[in-house]
Amino acid sequence: MTTFQQAWVIVRSEFRGDRWKLLWSLLFAILFMGYFSAITGMVIDDTLTGHDKQLLSDVLMVTMMLMLVISFSRRNVKYISEDSYTRMLAYMRALPVPAAAILCKRKLDTLFAVAMNGIIYFSLLYILSPGIRAELPPAPYLAFAFTWIGYSLVIAGMYIMIEFSVSGVIYFWSISVILLLALSVSGMVYLAGGNILLFTVAVSRSWGLGSPLMWGALVAGALSMQLFSKWTIHHLKRRDLV
Repeated sequence: MTTFQQAWVIVRSEFRGDRWKLLWSLLFAILFMGYFSAITGMVIDDTLTGHDKQLLSDVLMVTMMLMLVISFSRRNVKYISEDSYTRMLAYMRALPVPAAAILCKRKLDTLFAVAMNGIIYFSLLYILSPGIRAELPPAPYLAFAFTWIGYSLVIAGMYIMIEFSVSGVIYFWSISVILLLALSVSGMVYLAGGNILLFTVAVSRSWGLGSPLMWGALVAGALSMQLFSKWTIHHLKRRDLV
């Protein structure tokens, strides 16, 4: 059995053992993504019509892309108080599967979260934002959405490495630092006279699904996940879970 097959068996067994997990994740994602897609849509409309909310639009989009890779479950919500990631990893390490299969399973979880959250968020954003619909027909909007998804995948591998390497409290502070750094980049782009959102809209409108920015972001995301996976394997083998 290949590493992917072993990881897929674990994923299927998790959902079969807890069918409410998928429903809970879906309902929470609809509520969370729906709320923020409505807010983001209003801010984007103001940005596209020339009002002075360009920095806020970037802040919202960057923040949401960092949240896109997280699946909302009891384990994720209580990762600080119960150190649930470490407990989950200890359980997985007790199974007769190699570390590579555990990591592959975690990457499948991430891709599932990105797919579910991304479909909900970008679908609702398109529905709720007249400005986006006016600027981007369906094909260019898909390029816009996949560009931002690529950005989120760049961070996803880093999230997984930290999750497998440290306790829940340190994980919280680590992702807080990542968020602050990402927002700092948005601020520096704004101070330099640019705007990430408007640039992404312009490129997507001009190139559609042939957008070099979209393909570059997706390739960068895939490379990031693979690179951080190699580092994660070393941490996973050495980490003491006692």
